[in-house]
Amino acid sequence: MMGKLLTADFLKIKRKGLWFLTALGPLGVVALQTVNYGIRKDYLLQQSEDDWGYYLGNVHSFTPLALILGIAILTSFMASIENETNAWKQLIVLPVSKLTVYLSKFTVLTILLFVSSSLLMVFALAHGMFLDLGENIPYMELVKSSYYPFLASLPVLALQLWIATVSQNQAIPITAGVFGVIFAFSAYKLPDWMIWKWPSLMNEWDEPIINVALGIGVGVLLYIVGMIDFTRRDVK
Repeated sequence: MMGKLLTADFLKIKRKGLWFLTALGPLGVVALQTVNYGIRKDYLLQQSEDDWGYYLGNVHSFTPLALILGIAILTSFMASIENETNAWKQLIVLPVSKLTVYLSKFTVLTILLFVSSSLLMVFALAHGMFLDLGENIPYMELVKSSYYPFLASLPVLALQLWIATVSQNQAIPITAGVFGVIFAFSAYKLPDWMIWKWPSLMNEWDEPIINVALGIGVGVLLYIVGMIDFTRRDVK
């Protein structure tokens, strides 16, 4: 039954622009560096002896913002699709539990973000090679800079999905998402315990893996809390 729900959810988003948004985020992040390096490549290459590392740092500076904004938009669109067609009630009358319905939504969104992170890695690699930053490509750093922010952002995904599924008005999750983007933009000023800081991979220990571990752990916790709350509420 879970497989059928996932198939149905992917069919629902097929013509809703979610796949386009999934690709637009990473493309936009790399496009900013295309402009950046196109205008002042010589200056940027003088800033560090590690051209690839400096380039990936520039790409990463915009990744958390794109992730947080993308999560807000995708979760709101996902819930809106169900609200517009009154599909929540139709889903619940089927021989499936609310737990499975909620898990399906979360799984689809997680897959979309994983694909987006994978595209970011591909686009960043292709652009870096086009810039001729050197033959010693730091593949491991490229993987980390692409997937670590995604894993660290799981609590934001769980929270936004929770808000989106229980809100009658999708202006509420969008507003929460805008505040999230503002927090992500000011990540260097935020305390380490705020979930919107974690995708930046910054912390007082200078260990990005801590943010990843917290993201996975707290993300699972918030997902469980949101799922339990969803199952206890009346279907909209």
